[in-house]
Amino acid sequence: MARVTVEDCIEKVNSRFELVLIAAHRARLLHNGENSTVDKDNDKPPVIALREIADETIAVNDLRESLIKSNQKFLETEVEEEVLKTTDDNTENVDLSKDSAESDIKSEEISEETNTDINLKEDKTDKIEENSVSDNI
Repeated sequence: MARVTVEDCIEKVNSRFELVLIAAHRARLLHNGENSTVDKDNDKPPVIALREIADETIAVNDLRESLIKSNQKFLETEVEEEVLKTTDDNTENVDLSKDSAESDIKSEEISEETNTDINLKEDKTDKIEENSVSDNI
């Protein structure tokens, strides 16, 4: 049984901290039943994970991406859908505000027309009264 050292693995990974995260993630996968790419030799999952990284039998970038995805609370598609939904909601609010603005303009036009009609009726009434007064004289 060959001993695996961190120095064997550190050449494959950017930092010791990242190595710990990636090896721990791979060890969890192995513990949960995923098949190893090297012989087990009665080693525990953390040792097997380090041996896989050192022997490059598993892609470190794939492990890195797998680790990131396993720790994400929202998948990227869910985030994109949420952004789109928020955008749609904002668009609806803008549309509603346009509709309310248009209805306000229409109500102002109607009230102006009504005031004009009332003024015309008052003018007609005044003329009729003037005519009737002049007829009586």
